[in-house]
Amino acid sequence: MGSLGQPAPQTEERDSSRLIIFIAVAGVIAVMLAVAYLLREPPKATKTVPPYAANLKISDLKMSAAENFVGHTVTYVDGSVSNAGDKTVTRAIVEVVFKDEIGQLAQREEVPLRVLRTSGPYPEAVDLSVAPLGPGQTQLFRLTFDSISAQWNRAYPEIRVTDVTVK
Repeated sequence: MGSLGQPAPQTEERDSSRLIIFIAVAGVIAVMLAVAYLLREPPKATKTVPPYAANLKISDLKMSAAENFVGHTVTYVDGSVSNAGDKTVTRAIVEVVFKDEIGQLAQREEVPLRVLRTSGPYPEAVDLSVAPLGPGQTQLFRLTFDSISAQWNRAYPEIRVTDVTVK
């Protein structure tokens, strides 16, 4: 009991609102971490260039441009591809890198290598599955680009073989 003038001690009620807020904040953080983990992109696998790609030699590059029927400029990269190996190439993918004025990347594209077939009235670029490149053979090829970055320095692009299928 309390004495005169002093109030009797009261039992303190525990403030449960702080505990509820702490649990809610921890729950929101846990949900955000779970969502971030589930939505993250998987790490990009580094592509290894097949060993046979070293047998494909690209040379004699020439570039040209033409306007298509809707008024857009189409850029062509023509050249020769030689198969210095002992297998027939039925598919090849090349990485084409266009640089800007200071030598930095302006545009990078991976496109299938298409060889020129001249059996009709004009040369037609066809897939290597239609006209395979045999051992020791050299064929003309054409790469077609509908649009190239405005930052491109108008120099020849770098071209390297990144994927090859042989039989």
